[in-house]
Amino acid sequence: MLPSPVRPLVFALLMLTAPLASGHAAPRIDAKARAWVADVVSRIGMADRIEARGRGGAVTIRVRIDASGALGGIALEEGTVALGERAARAVQAAAPFPPPPAGLLTLEGFTELSFPLTLR
Repeated sequence: MLPSPVRPLVFALLMLTAPLASGHAAPRIDAKARAWVADVVSRIGMADRIEARGRGGAVTIRVRIDASGALGGIALEEGTVALGERAARAVQAAAPFPPPPAGLLTLEGFTELSFPLTLR
């Protein structure tokens, strides 16, 4: 089993390389994009560890980041509201992020990541 801080990173990276539901292969994600995702998830985890208060647990969040690295939105996908608020504070503390690689941007100029996060 992977150490708990590594699990969200691995899941986020797997989500980027998983086949799409329609049966088509996901776009190939290069090492630079993988490193950027790893950095984003790591920054959020570190921000939570610095400010951690209260009980921990697992949540799944969706984070929108624009082409400049600015935080464009946070949504709780799974977990309690209290942990979702804690995760949102960690994301806000970790922002701004480095600009995402161009290959991860939508035509509208942002990227979204959805990943589980274990708060301690």
